[in-house]
Amino acid sequence: MRPSLRFTPTAWAKLLFLRDYGDTEVGGFGIAARDDLLLVEDVQLVKQVCSWAHVAFDDESVADFFDQQVDAGRRPEQFARIWVHTHPADCPRPSMTDEETLARVFGRSDWAVMFILASEGQSYARLRFNVGPGADVEIPTGVDYTHPFDGCDPDAWEQEYLENIQPHQSVCGTSPVLEPVIVSPLDEEPTDDWYENWFDYAEDHENVKGFVT
Repeated sequence: MRPSLRFTPTAWAKLLFLRDYGDTEVGGFGIAARDDLLLVEDVQLVKQVCSWAHVAFDDESVADFFDQQVDAGRRPEQFARIWVHTHPADCPRPSMTDEETLARVFGRSDWAVMFILASEGQSYARLRFNVGPGADVEIPTGVDYTHPFDGCDPDAWEQEYLENIQPHQSVCGTSPVLEPVIVSPLDEEPTDDWYENWFDYAEDHENVKGFVT
């Protein structure tokens, strides 16, 4: 059976809320079910600077996110494999920078998913395997209505957005960065330090707690 990326009704409602709350891109991580790693039960943000076509994650916030997920008893493959971001325009196709980010940042994991949701509901998802011969497969997406809708929580979602999203104003006369990049810290050149440290930390926890990635 062809794999597909599915969202619970509540996770999908939250993602739509986060996409539409402001006029910038928004990036985060899909939280997957323990027994179904392509079923997204939640979407969680980390601190980031965003523009209409740019997302910059804060490395300390990503590290804190990792700690919180481990403390909650989740395995790395539940929270560190599905990269979610939005496109304020109506095209969900990944740019070259999206492709470079997927390869550079998630290339050390055995598998990863890039999911993009555009402004009018168009979406794109691709599953990448980095083990064996490797493969990239576009996969369908949808809302899995076999799972209950737990209701909207706009107050909590708004609070999460306001605590994590910092809009970036482009300098007059210059062009904005065109796609998501990872930076550390927010006012320096892009690096992958946070993800290198994240993998080292994940390996330590796998050794201690038997996590499988």
